[in-house]
Amino acid sequence: MSVTATESVNPGLLAMAGSPADSAKGAADQDMFMQLLVAQLKYQDPMNPADTTQMMSQNAQYSALQEMQKVSAGMNQLLSAQLSFGAAGMLGQQVSYLDANGVSQSGVPSGVSFLPTGPVLTIDGADVPVSSITSVGTPSAALPAATSTSTSTPA
Repeated sequence: MSVTATESVNPGLLAMAGSPADSAKGAADQDMFMQLLVAQLKYQDPMNPADTTQMMSQNAQYSALQEMQKVSAGMNQLLSAQLSFGAAGMLGQQVSYLDANGVSQSGVPSGVSFLPTGPVLTIDGADVPVSSITSVGTPSAALPAATSTSTSTPA
């Protein structure tokens, strides 16, 4: 059995890419718009024809809406990627977060999972969504033991 490159990718990261269903839906919406436009022309009053400038304006507005939806989808993909890279950058760092009870906790993330709902850090065996993180800092190193030296002064 062979595994293709896309089968080995985590579905959370794969979700950032547009699916074929998204493009099929866009084509269906455009087809429906054209069918409505043709029906409008077909059943218009011959004594009072539709204004062609108005139809062209509607078509231009629809095209602009499609492009804005594409930009929005691209921005969502960019935000998802940025959150994922940010979560990966927290590995090995000291983080504070609010647990499910609203109590402040802290720890050092040992792993990160990329779920469709967003990145989730593993901290001391607990799964912590990135949205629960309240602060990030460098891990505190163990403080060196204090040494004292005494000097005696002659009396």
